[in-house]
Amino acid sequence: MPHDADPRATTARPPMGWNSWDSYGTTVTEDEVLANARFIATHDGGSMAAAGWDTVVVDIQWYEPTARPGGYNDAAPVHFDHRGFLQPVTSRFPSAADGRGFAPLATAVHDLGLRFGIHLMRGIARRAVEADLPVPGTPYRTGEIADTASTCPWNSDCYGLRHDHPGAQAWLDAMIDHVVGWGVDFLKVDDMLAPYHRDAVEALSLAVRRAELRHGRRVLVSLSPGTELSLAHLEHLREHADMWRVSDDLWDRWPDVEAQLGRMARWAPHSGPAGWADADMLPLGRIGVRAERGEPRQSLLTVDERRTMLSLWCLARSPLFVGGDLPTSDDATIADLVHPGVLEVARRSGGGRELLREGEQGAETVVWSAAADDASTRWVGVFSTAAEARRVRVPAAAAGLPGHPAAVVDVWTGERVPLLPADAASGGDTVLDVEVPAHGVRLLRLDPVPGDEARDAVGDAGGSTA
Repeated sequence: MPHDADPRATTARPPMGWNSWDSYGTTVTEDEVLANARFIATHDGGSMAAAGWDTVVVDIQWYEPTARPGGYNDAAPVHFDHRGFLQPVTSRFPSAADGRGFAPLATAVHDLGLRFGIHLMRGIARRAVEADLPVPGTPYRTGEIADTASTCPWNSDCYGLRHDHPGAQAWLDAMIDHVVGWGVDFLKVDDMLAPYHRDAVEALSLAVRRAELRHGRRVLVSLSPGTELSLAHLEHLREHADMWRVSDDLWDRWPDVEAQLGRMARWAPHSGPAGWADADMLPLGRIGVRAERGEPRQSLLTVDERRTMLSLWCLARSPLFVGGDLPTSDDATIADLVHPGVLEVARRSGGGRELLREGEQGAETVVWSAAADDASTRWVGVFSTAAEARRVRVPAAAAGLPGHPAAVVDVWTGERVPLLPADAASGGDTVLDVEVPAHGVRLLRLDPVPGDEARDAVGDAGGSTA
């Protein structure tokens, strides 16, 4: 079925939420999940939920009783039931006792007005394969449906499935139906894209669609990781997933953020309601509590690097999933995460794309542009990858300004930024002349200005107030 005819394709804006990975790695607990969910729903009058942050995701190894920070245990003693379906570890998720799984936690999250998601690995638990359990509703057993040669290079929990075996889809259908029956609204499924497992992507999509029909509700599908993901897979991804990663894990390091400028320049023109290219989680706020990398810390990104990240993700319309432990994150980060003018770009814009890139690596000027659906407003991001603040002059046409004068406002600060009049260097075009911070951005909103005010916007030649 073509994706544009698919009743599942209904997400008009990029998905937004919280994910446990950057803070808690493989070790998150029920109490920690609920603390973050409550923060989203109730802190400061529910400002995060009101701003669109509406999903809470438990990341990898919720089924692993010996999980630890800083990596994975080989041949881990994962918990599973008589069908080979993974089960939450009750020492970390006590409400899952007596076979209740994630149903009580999902209900608690739903009661806060939020959506609930979990992480899964591609395939079937290796220990469930070794136990040779019956596949529900079939004459087959788990030992028959596993492809023991298909393994994840960085995690040993699962084998791939033999998708040419009829028992494999039957088991996957039953497992996904079981998980969706807990109340799961969002599935992040890993080890799908590097290398690209086309058969597994299709089998998962089929299982999710069947579960949606059975349970009567929407389930978003997110695929990971995106290491070296090619645009050659775009139509297949659109048909079978809601969002997909376009990079390996991203952390609170400037080179990780800088690299996404190039990746999202490739992917942003293809991102939209038919499927969202995911620049990865936002390692913002207090991270590393018990994570894969680093000690507990407030994100090592500077304020300007953080705003570069948020501006780029919104201009490119990437999904927004923050990884910091929200109750212990700094107030300034929370304020940036709910900034209405910035999030308006993610909600209202389209056609986000790179217009200009010039300069040497490590000192580039990169200009992005996007426009509101009704063309009433345009946004421009002027990024600098230089390690020091500098003035940047960009001809208005090169920045995507409309042919008529416009009021130019810095979205982050609310400051008016006048256009300079044309000069010889600009080729007869008006000029944006702005100070851009180190590794920073000037995210500008351009609104049409009628009458005399338009002449004032261009006629004031006293220089930028930026």
